Amino acid sequence: MSSTSKTLRAISVTSLRAAFAIGALAWGAGAGAQTITAVMQSGLRVLDPILSTAFITRNHGYMIYDTLFGTDANYKIQPQMVGKWDVSADKKTYVFTLRDGLKWHDGAPVEAEDCVASIKRWAKNDAAGQLLMPMVSEIKAIDAKSFQVVLTEPTGLLMEGLSKLSSSPAFMMPKRIAETPSSESVKEFIGSGPFKFVASEFKPGLNVVYEKNRDYVPRSEPSSWTAGGKVVNVDKVQWVSMPDQMTAVNALTNGEVDYMEQVPFDLLPLVQANNKVKVDTLDRLGSWTYYRFNHLQAPFDNKKVRQAALYAVSQERVLQALVGDAKYYKTCAAVFGCGNPYANNYGADIVVPGNIEKAKALLKESGYDGTPVVILHPTDIAISAAQPVVIADALRKAGFKVDLKAMDWQTVVTLRSSQKPVSEGGWSIFSTYSNLATSGDPVGNSTIASAGKKSWAGWPDVPEIEALRLQFTKATEVSERKEITAKIQKLAIDEGVVGPLGQFVIPAAYSTKLTGVLDSPVTVFWNIKKGQ
Repeated sequence: MSSTSKTLRAISVTSLRAAFAIGALAWGAGAGAQTITAVMQSGLRVLDPILSTAFITRNHGYMIYDTLFGTDANYKIQPQMVGKWDVSADKKTYVFTLRDGLKWHDGAPVEAEDCVASIKRWAKNDAAGQLLMPMVSEIKAIDAKSFQVVLTEPTGLLMEGLSKLSSSPAFMMPKRIAETPSSESVKEFIGSGPFKFVASEFKPGLNVVYEKNRDYVPRSEPSSWTAGGKVVNVDKVQWVSMPDQMTAVNALTNGEVDYMEQVPFDLLPLVQANNKVKVDTLDRLGSWTYYRFNHLQAPFDNKKVRQAALYAVSQERVLQALVGDAKYYKTCAAVFGCGNPYANNYGADIVVPGNIEKAKALLKESGYDGTPVVILHPTDIAISAAQPVVIADALRKAGFKVDLKAMDWQTVVTLRSSQKPVSEGGWSIFSTYSNLATSGDPVGNSTIASAGKKSWAGWPDVPEIEALRLQFTKATEVSERKEITAKIQKLAIDEGVVGPLGQFVIPAAYSTKLTGVLDSPVTVFWNIKKGQ
């Protein structure tokens, strides 16, 4: 048994009993309805998908909200809420018209002014939106169903941003909700998407229930990633939290739950042996894992200290602890993902092998004074539990003073937004992972944004990267974009913007009663049917 597995087994009996109690109540309440019961990667606590980049919050977003555009499996942008759009000859003015039949969950029609407010709120927090808005001279509603965006110069960033797959997608909300300041969580969770959020049954971290939105009008095209028809074939979807992975696997193999979003690699044989469960890698491209430094606080406000840490950590050791089976992982230094068009190997000698002696030398040169390094350690998600342990071990060997703080993932998501120093409850390092499908360029990859406090948690301030990201949005030739991304790769490694830890694929598992489960880098529950 791996150290990750042992950590996960240590979850308290009290928490498990609470999870089962909530699950039992909800299962009983849904006895007359056709319900898919799913164990997701973690419990859901943060409900605002514009405030959080956590995958569980993003998945929640796709359940209840919709987007103006989606991205299909061929990486093509497709209309979703939009029925038609027109672009001026100079490619600076876009007019979008909403398709018929769009309603908010409270019954009100979706109108253009809702979309204008939603885009503005999304753009204040999202890395792509922050790049886009300086190039927008006007965004306004024309009438109830149409709105206009006027650009200062032609750019593909408008369409790329509105069709983002992940972290954070441009989800549409009613105007009164979208006018909530971008620094505050919305208080109402009303969308126009294929499911409705059942607020009365929500138990943070334990239980979430979604009902079919019977007023939703799906598109007619076949479903493909986040594009096409979002046809719901069940009455309810329920997410239950089971932090102990063995308990979750037993519930799946015993038929108590229908779906498990992520199966821990060390428990795969138990699942594969059950003929009533199908194991499938739904995200064929897979994910990359990485860690982030807090650039605002000591000791990682010092570039040389960040470099020492990058040298210390071995990708192979991380991937062995995280995955184990080499057929599911590979080392990779590319911040835009090996296998993606903008892959670049610069920094492989720094981030892949793990060089403790080099790390010690750099740490000595840096003048490191023993300031504690607080590493956030989520213990309730197998896919995120191993990295902090290996990072902590490597940094200690290099001479860092390390404090590995255990907590659940949703606490990590909340705490990592704090910019306070360690002495006041702040943090130094957190690790996570992202879909390769959404990380392949400087627009979709939020880890690259380096605009200081305007950027994602870690807040690196590298003006050269921001200038290059802007150049990328204006470049039209592939060769030019490759030159730009190669420069970003070098800066990202040299400045310690992100520490790549390698790539892997994550198997999901579900009951053979389920059909129509979609291949997608985003977990979705439309298109699925449940048999007897």
